[in-house]
Amino acid sequence: MAAPYDSIGPHYDRTRRADPRIAAALRRHLKPSAEGRYLDLACGTGNYTIALAGTGLANCGVDRSEAMIGAARRKAPALPWSVAGADALPFAADAFDGAVCTLAIHHFADLGVIFSEVYRIMESGRFVIFTSSPEQMRHYWLNRYFPTAMERSIAQMPDPRDVEEALAKAGFRTIATEPFFVPDDLADQFLYAGKARPALYLDPAVRAGISTFFSLASAKEVRDGLARLAADISSGTVKDVIRSFDDAGGDYLFIIAEKRD
Repeated sequence: MAAPYDSIGPHYDRTRRADPRIAAALRRHLKPSAEGRYLDLACGTGNYTIALAGTGLANCGVDRSEAMIGAARRKAPALPWSVAGADALPFAADAFDGAVCTLAIHHFADLGVIFSEVYRIMESGRFVIFTSSPEQMRHYWLNRYFPTAMERSIAQMPDPRDVEEALAKAGFRTIATEPFFVPDDLADQFLYAGKARPALYLDPAVRAGISTFFSLASAKEVRDGLARLAADISSGTVKDVIRSFDDAGGDYLFIIAEKRD
């Protein structure tokens, strides 16, 4: 069966690219060694795989979408890429010294199985997850304009407590969490990239790279929500809407776990 992202793989990179601040945070939390080998789990078109490799990491990417991996190979043919599901990774035990997973765990059917696979293929080191929590997402002002799509998106997002429990059952020790606040100039145009740039969502190319819009929202909800959003941008009302949803808990978060020797 084709992966959900196969249909957008060729166009994904029009709006999705590695944000240098997220890439730097992934590397900082990973604490890589010069001799280590690292995996980007559910890497998509390899934007963060490539960004981390550019810092000197021996990095490789795996994703279940052939279209996504095809795009990654075209951008960086020298890097090792694999098409495989996260629940059956095609690597030997203890093959890696760490792993990252960026904005993907909400697509995993069974976190326990997948985290156990990551644990198996890691000799030791850190597993760094970049995600968002249901509580954070309830504070996205997008809820005002696309309530049904956001409700569905929130429902599929694992609670951090469940993530940490699944990590612990797999054998990892969670050592830290860190909130991430979306900056005004975020390069990677994922779901809440337009936190301070509401007009971003009026661009169909941006919406096409966001799974909440292309797989969870009806055409009518998108059409009606965009009409209300455009009107509020024109009147300036959207500024009050944005302020009413502001929260100090961050927009996304890093979950850092560790496998010890």
